[in-house]
Amino acid sequence: MNQTGHTADLLVTGRHLYTQDESKTIITDGGVAILQDTIVETGSASDLAAKYPAAERLATEHGLILPGLINTHTHAAMACFRGLADDLPLMQWLQEYIFPVEAKLTGDMVYQATLLSLAEMIKSGTTSFCDMYLFAKDVARATEESGMRAWIGEVLYDFPSPNYGGIAAGFEYVEELFGMYSGHPLINITVDPHAVYTCSPDLLQNLKKKADKHDALYIIHLSENDEEVKGTKERYGASPVMHLENLGLLDSRVVADHCVMLTEEEIALLAQRGVTVAHCPESNMKLASGIAPVPRMLAAGISVGLGTDGSASNNNVDLFGEMNSAAKLHKVMSLDPTTMPAETVLAMATIGGATTLGAENAIGSLEPGKKADLIVLNMNQPHLTPLYNIPSHMVYAARGADVIHSVINGRLVMKNRILTTLDEKEILSEVEALGEKIKNMRG
Repeated sequence: MNQTGHTADLLVTGRHLYTQDESKTIITDGGVAILQDTIVETGSASDLAAKYPAAERLATEHGLILPGLINTHTHAAMACFRGLADDLPLMQWLQEYIFPVEAKLTGDMVYQATLLSLAEMIKSGTTSFCDMYLFAKDVARATEESGMRAWIGEVLYDFPSPNYGGIAAGFEYVEELFGMYSGHPLINITVDPHAVYTCSPDLLQNLKKKADKHDALYIIHLSENDEEVKGTKERYGASPVMHLENLGLLDSRVVADHCVMLTEEEIALLAQRGVTVAHCPESNMKLASGIAPVPRMLAAGISVGLGTDGSASNNNVDLFGEMNSAAKLHKVMSLDPTTMPAETVLAMATIGGATTLGAENAIGSLEPGKKADLIVLNMNQPHLTPLYNIPSHMVYAARGADVIHSVINGRLVMKNRILTTLDEKEILSEVEALGEKIKNMRG
C-alpha cells in the first residue's frame, strides 16, 4: 500500500487503452491497475506506475488493451468434430452426423475436447463464454483448470442423453451442477433446453421452473432456420417464439440463440419481454440457415451478443473473425455500408455480450470496480499499421492471433502467446488421439 492509501498487485500498460465504457474512452499510453480480481483504476501508464510502484508490471510498448471478448454461444467440446461433416443442411447435419456420434461420447472425451476449445478461445482473445452441451460437469472441470469465466449448462431434450440417460436423471444432474458450483467466482450454471423441436412443452416449462428456482439463465436455440419455424407451426400452431410465449416462458432470464427467422412482431415481443439474443453469423452462414435481423433487434432495444456456436459448424471459436463476418454480412444484406458499424460490433463482442448474459455490472468494459478481464494485442504489425480508429481495426483488420496477453479475473492466463494455465502441447496430443477414436466411431 502506498502513501495515498491505494494498492494494486498487477499493472497492465500499453500504447492504447480502449475501455469500452459509456463514453468509449481511449487513453494513449494507458494502463489498468488490478488488485486481486478487480480493476482498481484506469489512467495514464506513468501516473499508475507512480501510484502503484509495488505492482507487478505487464508492459507492452505497442500494445492495445481491450476488454476480454465474450462468446455468448458455444458448444466447446464440439472442437473434436471440427471438419467431421461440412456443407450440409442443419437438420441433416444434426440427425445424420452429429447426433449419432454424440451418442457415443464419454465424459473424458468431452473434457479433452473442451480443453482444446478453451485453449483456442484464450489464444484468440475470449475471456468469457456461454456453453451448452453434454457432460457439463466435464466441461466445467476443464473450464476450472483454464481459469476462464463461463456460463455452463447441460443440454436437455426429450430423448435419452448419452450422459445422464432419461430426463428424470437429467434434472438430477442439473441440480447436482448447481450444488457443485454455487457461489463459484467464475462458473455460473444455466438451464438449457435444446430447442422447441427437441423438447416437449412440459419439459420446456419444467426447466423454466428450475431456472427460476436457481435465478439462472435459460438458454435455448430459437428460430434458427426456416425448417424449424415450419415444423413448429405444424406441430403447435405457432412459431417457435410464439410457442414459448404461449407457454409463458419468455422473460429476461431467456437467452435465445440464433433467432434467424423472426417477424417484426416477434422482435417487438422479445424486446418487450427482455429476452436477450446470441448472434452466430458464421455458423448461420455455413449451415445456410439465413441472416438474423440483428440491426432491427438492436433498434428495438434487444441486447445482442456475438457467439461462434461450436467448431463443428463454424469451424473455429475466434471472435475476431466473428466480428468481421457480422459487420460485413449485415452490410451486404442491407446493401448499406453504414449498417452495423465497427463500434457497434465491437460493443456486441464485449459489453453487449456481458449484457446478454446479465453480467454487465461485472465484465464487458474496463472500469474501476469491475472484474479484471482484459486482453492485450500487439499492434506493431503490418496489417495493423497505421492506426486511425480502434474499433475499425478490431473488427476489420485484427485477428485472434494478434492477442499476446490475457488476464481473467486478475489472473494472467496467457503471456506472450504462451498459455499459463493449460498445457497446450499435451492437449493437442490428446485430441489428436481422440480424433482417431472418432473416426473409428463413425465406421
